[in-house]
Amino acid sequence: MKAKYLNVKWQKSMRLRMDYNNMTDEFVGSKQGISAAEIRAKKDLAATAFSRVQEKRGTGMMGWTELPYNQKDVVADILATAKDIKKNFDYFVVLGIGGSALGPIAVMQALNHLHYNDLPKAKRKGPKFYVEDNVDPERMKALLDVIDVKKTMFNVITKSGSTSETMSQYLIVYDILKKELGDKAKDHIIATTSESKGNLIKLAKAEGFKTFYIPDGVGGRFSELCPVGLLPAAATGIDIKQMLAGAAFMDKLCKEKNYKKNPALMSAVLSYISMQKGKNISVMMPYADSLRYMSDWYCQLWAESLGKADDFNGNKVYAGQTPVKALGVTDQHSQVQLYREGPFDKVVTFLAVDDYRESVKIADGCKDIPDVNFLCGHTMNELIQAERVATEYALTVSQRLNRTIYLPEVNAFTVGELLYFYEMETAFCGEMLEIDTFNQPGVEAGKNATYALLGRKGYEQTKAEMESAKAKKEEFIC
Repeated sequence: MKAKYLNVKWQKSMRLRMDYNNMTDEFVGSKQGISAAEIRAKKDLAATAFSRVQEKRGTGMMGWTELPYNQKDVVADILATAKDIKKNFDYFVVLGIGGSALGPIAVMQALNHLHYNDLPKAKRKGPKFYVEDNVDPERMKALLDVIDVKKTMFNVITKSGSTSETMSQYLIVYDILKKELGDKAKDHIIATTSESKGNLIKLAKAEGFKTFYIPDGVGGRFSELCPVGLLPAAATGIDIKQMLAGAAFMDKLCKEKNYKKNPALMSAVLSYISMQKGKNISVMMPYADSLRYMSDWYCQLWAESLGKADDFNGNKVYAGQTPVKALGVTDQHSQVQLYREGPFDKVVTFLAVDDYRESVKIADGCKDIPDVNFLCGHTMNELIQAERVATEYALTVSQRLNRTIYLPEVNAFTVGELLYFYEMETAFCGEMLEIDTFNQPGVEAGKNATYALLGRKGYEQTKAEMESAKAKKEEFIC
């Protein structure tokens, strides 16, 4: 039987929609809003960005554009491996950081039960799931307190195999496994890494680990739709074929030359103009707990891709827009006060869901308290939608730029769409800013300093520079 996500009519019914009315001067006023003339003035810029992205598809660090199409054999291997994991292991732990962690977390939260790990085994789609993306010693100890390593599969994810955080975790975990399991320890490690270079592939071959490969043209923050994200998703019962189909559907939309019909390109134009108008903060505010960690994933994608000091010509431009995460309705009671009455330096993007996967009716009660009783007879679905519309209205009448991305429902197809939409918007926006969207020199500088402090060979000069830096003054410590 043909899967429903392959049905063209069903795909169209699941199309994401971007409503940017409240970005325009017609709705938020001429002082803050974007005019039709300003958008038309960027038509050629959009066309250039579109052409550059199309020319670079599948080359350099844009190998991620082909992930929806070129992984048939990889997906088959992942599904077979996931089946084995679900059969033989009670826990699945990702050891990774950055995109190797944020993507799997976001997708897991979006597509599985919101209390997945707390469900009894019979109700879960796979093993309990953990992502260790920090080196806080208390966190590592806490993980070991709640898992049985003899029943755990560890997925070590690092393209270079030299990521200090991930490799320190690997060293700790593999030492424990060898002490507990001896020669069978290798059967509890899956390495997701580069096929041709780096330390982890060497270790994998030497130790006999099962391996999956991160394509050379796929950077960490663009890696969720390759084995980095697909294996953890499949291990917890998520339909990864449907995710890739959703990404392919969005890719087709993003191949439209007309920027007004290309959602990611239009979004990039709006983001670019917003930056020009001093809107240097981009807030993502999902109105669904299932989508809350999409904000974390987006924050890395947007910040690490666009935050660049130099343009293509070496000019200092200090580009970028600071991403901020929020959650509706939770942050209506914290951050929205600032967004409505603070500086005019933000764009707020709401993630809205047309149809939630559950419906909960608000029970009758408090008949003698009208301020509470008015809720009775409504549903939580109605309430959360009303809260979002009210926040949108409050921002709009206060002349604050905002837009809404609608997901018809949260499923693997729409999540695949959403991931790919933002990846494409980022690529388009990077071309408009004329910066290298795919490097990360600021991150590398911090890594190098860490290597130097811990005595890694080859970083002696960096260590000497750090030791010769101006000493801190006691008078400035209180």
